[in-house]
Amino acid sequence: MPSSTSSTRAPAGPRAGSPARTGIRSRLGNAPWAVLVVWVLTRLWVVPAALKLPPLDGDGTLDPSVDKVYRGWFDVLASGTFPAHDVSWQYPPGAALPILAPGVLPSLDYGTAFIVTAALADALVTAGLLWLALRRGRSLAGAWLWTVALAVLSTLPWNRFDLQVTAVAMAALAVAASQRAWADRVFGALVGLGALIKVWPVLLLAGTERGRRTRTAWLSAAVAAVVLLGVFALAMPHALSFLTAQKSRGIQIESVGALPFHVARHLGWSGTWKAKDGSHEFVGPGVEAVSLVMQCLTVLALGWLLYWRLKSRRSAPWLLPDAALTAVLLFVVTSRVISPQYLVWLVGLAAVCLLRRETSQRPVAVLILVACLFTTLGFPLLYRELRDDADPLAIANLFVRDLLLVAAAALSAVRLWRAGRVEQVGR
Repeated sequence: MPSSTSSTRAPAGPRAGSPARTGIRSRLGNAPWAVLVVWVLTRLWVVPAALKLPPLDGDGTLDPSVDKVYRGWFDVLASGTFPAHDVSWQYPPGAALPILAPGVLPSLDYGTAFIVTAALADALVTAGLLWLALRRGRSLAGAWLWTVALAVLSTLPWNRFDLQVTAVAMAALAVAASQRAWADRVFGALVGLGALIKVWPVLLLAGTERGRRTRTAWLSAAVAAVVLLGVFALAMPHALSFLTAQKSRGIQIESVGALPFHVARHLGWSGTWKAKDGSHEFVGPGVEAVSLVMQCLTVLALGWLLYWRLKSRRSAPWLLPDAALTAVLLFVVTSRVISPQYLVWLVGLAAVCLLRRETSQRPVAVLILVACLFTTLGFPLLYRELRDDADPLAIANLFVRDLLLVAAAALSAVRLWRAGRVEQVGR
């Protein structure tokens, strides 16, 4: 006969790895309030740090990109022309929009106003990701990635206008997913706007569904881009100067193509780095050859994307952001330049992918998040050692970061290919 105490024994607490603990982690991961708490806590650190507010004021000056470069561009743009004679201005005319946007806050200093507008863009993106997850039954993983990865990138996203153009690209993908009658036109128009700010959003068109939807989206993007370009060309001189600005670009010291030269500096290579075209690039024997190789790889990547389009039906709605992430990753790793702010693009696109539980890009998003950590270690923490001293630790950090991006691009392409084939067979 069982003892009376056995029936009243208190249940044991949950063990590590038990269903109870797993359930707690799952509830936290699916709790929008947890995302908001982490977002607020991280932004209460990074935004004041970007603004150099006490006790994080450092030397009391804002990031030179904002306080000198962007402020200088603002003064020129506000006078009614583009800074065509500034070698660091290599952007389409739409880039004037985020540079001029702080002017709507005349009560603030330009640098402070720029960071505030970037913080507002971050807040709108976070709110949008949470709204999509809650109102449309999608995953909170995208909001988590955006919140955590931007914090890992430290103050960089708030000191560049890449956050703003990424917000436009993410909005375009969110609109396309709505499946409304007007969605393809608005998607295309936003892509055209984004491309007029920083070119790369045009790659969002890679995954459009064949037939009418592709024609509508591509035509809308072309019309929006041409109209905006025409307005800028008529209103402001030198609007088309960006068309020739990239011709002389070399191998920037953080790009994949720069990796052999970092090793060669320790093996007697006679080249060096030079401040050129608004970035730090290698100059010397072999640089032009590697530059040509990188451009050929970009062409091959675009060819692969076209081949993928021919072989896949692309009718599943989650394939559009997946293809966009793959396309931009391929562009980044084959580019002659990989600036740290490029990670903001990748994080934004990966966050949109993660809204869909069916996405093929979940492990790719993890690689991008890890790459963010090594990007922050490389810039600004180890950047001077990398550039000036060819420090082995700084070089090793760059190798890890760039190889993570290469692995992410390769994995992304493989998984997109398989997803496209499975989706085709399934129909």
